[in-house]
Amino acid sequence: MADEKMEMDEVGASLVSSEAKKPPARPPNKFERLFQPCLAELLGTMFFVFIGCVSVIENEEATGRLQPALVHGLAVAALVACMAEISGAHFNPPFTLAIYLCGGLQMNMVLPYLASQLLGGVLGAAMAKAMTSAEKFAKANGAAFAVLQSNGAIGGALFGEVAMTCLITLVLLLGAVNATTRSPMVPFLVGCTVIFNILAGGGVSGTCMNPARAFGPAIVSNYWTYHWVYWVGPIAGSLVAALVLLGDRKIRLILT
Repeated sequence: MADEKMEMDEVGASLVSSEAKKPPARPPNKFERLFQPCLAELLGTMFFVFIGCVSVIENEEATGRLQPALVHGLAVAALVACMAEISGAHFNPPFTLAIYLCGGLQMNMVLPYLASQLLGGVLGAAMAKAMTSAEKFAKANGAAFAVLQSNGAIGGALFGEVAMTCLITLVLLLGAVNATTRSPMVPFLVGCTVIFNILAGGGVSGTCMNPARAFGPAIVSNYWTYHWVYWVGPIAGSLVAALVLLGDRKIRLILT
């Protein structure tokens, strides 16, 4: 009787273990490999730019830079946490370039990612315009970066964009790409970096760090004054982070 019971237990255990076995992983299809990541980049960038622009357009003077800083940072943290497993949650052209240079993205996805991000930026800025009043939209230049008003301020603003983008790119690469330092807290870390960068440098350059965030409002509001700063600075900052400080062992110059 005891032997029969043991045999039944073994059969039951065998059935349980076989039921618990996961089916073999199915390779991702073309939609999952190509279109789904681009769609995630478009939607993520769109909602980031939308909520960021609204926070600037509707900002109360009494809150200063605190409201846009918190909104941009928390929006990034939430979107990265939700979409990182789909596309990597770049939402920023310089991030895409840096991640590609560090081996985290295939070359054939770079241009589709960049196009998706820029289109998402335009759609997000258009959504912000549709939501806010015409008076507030015009007063804030559609949340385009209008801090720079003279040639004398270009040097500090450009350096600030390079330095702050380099910092946030380092946080991203170390937290999400580098196998040694990868952390599940990367959404929180990137969001916090956005917050304190805006609080620190918002009065100097506006703290863009993202050409898609600058491009969308510039298109919708037709505001292009010193717009080039918000392309050159962030791209240079991300390249410094990827090529000089990180990158792979063949291209990095400092950190080994």
